[in-house]
Amino acid sequence: MPARGSDLSPIPIRERIEAVARTGYTGFGLTRPDLVAARETVGLGEVAKMLADNGITHVQLEWITNWWTTGDARAASDEVRRDLFEAAPVLGVDNIKVGADDDGVPVSRDLLCEQFDALATDGAAAGVKIAFENTPFSHHVKTTEQAAQFVQDVDNPNGGLILDIWHAFRGGTDYDTLPRLVPSRFVFGVELDDGWSTVRGTDLEDTFDNRVPCGEGEFDVPKFIHAVRRIGFGGPWGVEHMSQEFRQLPVVDALTRARDGALQCFARADGVAAHRDNT
Repeated sequence: MPARGSDLSPIPIRERIEAVARTGYTGFGLTRPDLVAARETVGLGEVAKMLADNGITHVQLEWITNWWTTGDARAASDEVRRDLFEAAPVLGVDNIKVGADDDGVPVSRDLLCEQFDALATDGAAAGVKIAFENTPFSHHVKTTEQAAQFVQDVDNPNGGLILDIWHAFRGGTDYDTLPRLVPSRFVFGVELDDGWSTVRGTDLEDTFDNRVPCGEGEFDVPKFIHAVRRIGFGGPWGVEHMSQEFRQLPVVDALTRARDGALQCFARADGVAAHRDNT
């Protein structure tokens, strides 16, 4: 139950990795609490072996916030940073997701830019990219437009953007503007899911509880895919699906339904592209 309880999965990491591979995915993600639990039980080396044995070639870790702060908040943030940076070379991590969670303590945009630049530079030294994801809960950088401008203003080659359809739609971003918003070199990852036009409950509840498989909602996932392709993005596409319904499903069933929805949307995006090429 993200942000409202334990971030630890109740399912052993080996079972999850094997299920991910068996249902056709080649990527795997871990939150910091889940990573630490795996490190303290089976060890990072064994996790790396599980990933390799199951053909997992893309690994993503998350979530670092408060990287611009001082005092106790910064000390806690730096501890998270150390854990994720330590794991990155062992697991072959492609990028670490970070955000700028608004905890009510004011911060200037200039300071965010300065400290994101420093974080990205530290990531480069650890051999891992730093990928910023905007959310409605962020300081200053709430929309996809703002996030695209943010990473370009910082202009660190190791600091980029996660394009998340959920936050693009909720922020009112016109998908057709994406190729003009951000050059491909700043796009480190893309996340797909689907949902409804109307927010259900609070923003937090909606984000974590009400996502639906790609193609089952109102976000027009094929159009988003087509727009991201026009940017020139050639990296991994992720499915970030969180819902009360999916938490009740067996892992393989949830993975299969999410996979099938995403692949159907890619097929529809291919059809749109072919139609445009022929007209």
